Amino acid sequence: MSTSITTENKKKSGPPRLMRIFLPALLILVWLVGAGVGGPYFGKVSEVSSNSQTTYLPESADATQVQEQLGDFTDSESIPAIVVMVSDEPLTQQDITQLNEVVAGLSELDIVSDEVSPAIPSEDGRAVQVFVPLNPSAELTESVEKLSETLTQQTPDYVSTYVTGPAGFTADLSAAFAGIDGLLLAVALAAVLVILVIVYRSFILPIAVLATSLFALTVALLVVWWLAKWDILLLSGQTQGILFILVIGAATDYSLLYVARFREELRVHQDKALATGKAIRASVEPILASGSTVIAGLLCLLFSDLKSNSTLGPVASVGIIFAMLSALTLLPALLFVFGRVAFWPKRPKYEPEVVRAENGIPATGIWSKVARLVKHHPRAIWISTLIVLLMGVAFVPTMNADGVSQSDLILGASEARDGQQALGEHFPGGSGSPAYIIVDETEAPRVADVVLNNDDFDGVTVSSADSPSGSAPITADGIMPLSSGTAPNPIVVDGQVLLQATLIEAPDSEEAQNAIRRVRQALADENITALVGGVTATSVDTNDASLHDRNLIIPIVLLVILVILILLLRSIVAPILLIITTVVSFATALGVAALLFNHVFNFPGADPAVPLYGFVFLVALGIDYNIFLVTRIREETKAHGTRQGILRGLTVTGGVITSAGVVLAATFAALYVIPILFLAQIAFIVAFGVLIDTLLVRAFLVPALFYDIGPKIWWPSKLTTQKDQKQLEL
Repeated sequence: MSTSITTENKKKSGPPRLMRIFLPALLILVWLVGAGVGGPYFGKVSEVSSNSQTTYLPESADATQVQEQLGDFTDSESIPAIVVMVSDEPLTQQDITQLNEVVAGLSELDIVSDEVSPAIPSEDGRAVQVFVPLNPSAELTESVEKLSETLTQQTPDYVSTYVTGPAGFTADLSAAFAGIDGLLLAVALAAVLVILVIVYRSFILPIAVLATSLFALTVALLVVWWLAKWDILLLSGQTQGILFILVIGAATDYSLLYVARFREELRVHQDKALATGKAIRASVEPILASGSTVIAGLLCLLFSDLKSNSTLGPVASVGIIFAMLSALTLLPALLFVFGRVAFWPKRPKYEPEVVRAENGIPATGIWSKVARLVKHHPRAIWISTLIVLLMGVAFVPTMNADGVSQSDLILGASEARDGQQALGEHFPGGSGSPAYIIVDETEAPRVADVVLNNDDFDGVTVSSADSPSGSAPITADGIMPLSSGTAPNPIVVDGQVLLQATLIEAPDSEEAQNAIRRVRQALADENITALVGGVTATSVDTNDASLHDRNLIIPIVLLVILVILILLLRSIVAPILLIITTVVSFATALGVAALLFNHVFNFPGADPAVPLYGFVFLVALGIDYNIFLVTRIREETKAHGTRQGILRGLTVTGGVITSAGVVLAATFAALYVIPILFLAQIAFIVAFGVLIDTLLVRAFLVPALFYDIGPKIWWPSKLTTQKDQKQLEL
């Protein structure tokens, strides 16, 4: 014992005392400045983000090309809102006159950028629709709210009014995402704080860990905001929400790992500086390996055709980088300042003799019991655990991830969705959101012939400056004359014209998407080169790109992570087993999610990107916990042999990994407070999957499987031939 104390005293005298004070203070100051500068940016994300689907489509998509050329055929850049006014009884001529007076007054509002169309009665006489061009420079959510309030105040009580169309749905999305800066962040941080207080039974330590996560998020947001401002990255409400959750969860997980190591070192080193140095050295490899694996998985999204996917990779990677940096710099500095006081009231004692008596691991506790089960029944444990997981995998084919309509994206009340339903009851479903077709002027009659002979469409018009409405009806023979008897001249740009085809079904319905596919195929069959875009075509192209991304990126992610694990563990067998177990864990989560989505939550379906996002997060983060476990097993194996190392690694890391998994599951579950279907589904899949991975895969399946196989898991490294020392008494 005297020798160890002498050694420690020598190490104490190494680093200058000034450096021990200056370096932690400098690190804390740097992070404080970063958080102070980045804090105000929480309320400014909407300035550099966009929730428009077209913005994120590939440049080659028809819908993207149409959207880029649309401005050439119209002078207005306004955002179209469709107002639907519905009465239970047929509207009289006097009613329609009164409603037209209300409509005429809308043009005086500052939120309206152009002339408002007159009220167009429905065939059943119980509804009218109005097209209101909203000012693009105004805040859209506020514009829609003001328009809705004005209509409610000025229309008769027996008339129900709805604001729908592109403006209505976009405003709904913006309002739903508005809770990210406040509600989502508050719920996530509160959940983490409660869990940390329960785990540590301390007051200072949870605050230090939470500050580490929050500072990492603040600085990451500052960097991402400016990258988006400089048009280097695209940012959306969806990406922002995932960034918040990912940074808080990852930074907390890395912090938990460091705290566990720091506590271990304080038991064998009286000097907190020496304990800090040892803890950092022991934590660097697993944290960097874990973070690098997540980053590698996220950057695989750069292969995506959809920019909403490809931009998430760099944005989230920035967050993970700062999560690692904060856990390896800010938290050690904070804990160095507080020392053992950080753990108050349960301060870790300096007790090297007890640690030696325990042989480096606690002799009692739940994880000692789990290790004992693994030791005595490894094969029975991993086989039974695998059977339980495969029961969930069986439901994967029932996952309906072929896309959902725009009206189903919002959970809860939606005026735009109610308005779309009312529109479909009284007008052709596609009114106000036509399919745009850009084609050579000479081919316009042939296109009109194809569209009009298709039962999916109610009519087709051509953009014309001579027509008061901006477009004139077109037949297979050409353009129909105006009421004055003269034939309007279509707007021609580079020899092309813009046709607008009205869909029978609602533009965001599956039937409308099938109609777009059919008309594209019909035009191709007639050898007509045309671009078909619009709201429905955007959904079609988005779903197609999502399916392509899913099939391409999932194998790439698996391959990249496998290579990283092989390099990290210097083995081939162990990485392959880890990848297989993580994929099984993901498939189980997806299968259980499909069962609940279809029969409990009654969701209308899922976006094709839901399985992709769930896979990337679960595989990358699931591998995290296996990395925490297996790197410790490898460390213990060098001194005690493989089977001893497995039992020791499981016992020592059990508590911290379980705590980390619960924290990450809770933070992802917080996404459910944002009323967006996509985020709610991702919240469940990732939270449930993380719990499966933490409580079943990492606790039972991996240790038992590794124990059953033995030293061969390290093949072809030298550890394969290393013999176990005396069996650990458990």
